[in-house]
Amino acid sequence: MTNDTILCEAHPAAPLPMSFFQALPLPELIERFRTGSHRLDPRLLHLTDEQLDRTFDRAAGAGAWSCRVLIGHLADADLVYAHRMRRTIGEDRPMLALFDEHAFIDAGLYAPALAGSPPPVASAEAGIAPAGFVAVIHTLRLWGGQWLASLTEAQFERIALHPEQGEFPIRRQLEYVTYHLEHHGWFLTAKLNDILGPAKRDTIPPSGCGTGCKCVTEGSEE
Repeated sequence: MTNDTILCEAHPAAPLPMSFFQALPLPELIERFRTGSHRLDPRLLHLTDEQLDRTFDRAAGAGAWSCRVLIGHLADADLVYAHRMRRTIGEDRPMLALFDEHAFIDAGLYAPALAGSPPPVASAEAGIAPAGFVAVIHTLRLWGGQWLASLTEAQFERIALHPEQGEFPIRRQLEYVTYHLEHHGWFLTAKLNDILGPAKRDTIPPSGCGTGCKCVTEGSEE
């Protein structure tokens, strides 16, 4: 991705609510899941390490996490939900494990090593590049979207058991993971607008920001 594909200037006032995704017909929900990576602001890929690791004051309305932590969290969440949905189809009422996102952050899975930490085994990088996280999300969504589209209505009635949610049908899992990326994606764009300023509309190509974007006809991505 290049600077010619950054998102349009109009940033919605708030993320889309869960009810939006719950109301989508199943084929539209699957397609929105499949193309989810296209809704991530590609300006992320051009940040310096300092910009990637900048944290935010929650009062500013962009959340507290750095951009690097946010995109790493999204990649891990997509890995978790890909496995959950496939287990729901492949196993009889599987018991799902909780995903402790804060433990992943506290363990330093996304951030560069702290000063004074032992050196890494084989990498001299300051921190894990966001492109790898984006590639994981993009690949999982393409593969998962094709697989989900191949399921029958009866298969979409299958459930897993969640320690907090109880019975967790695959349709509801799909609603949540689709919502989850777009919810955090809104905060990502808010962070980037704070760091770089709003994206300029005149940088959008005639075809729009990417597959699934409506900015050419409606003036904004959503």
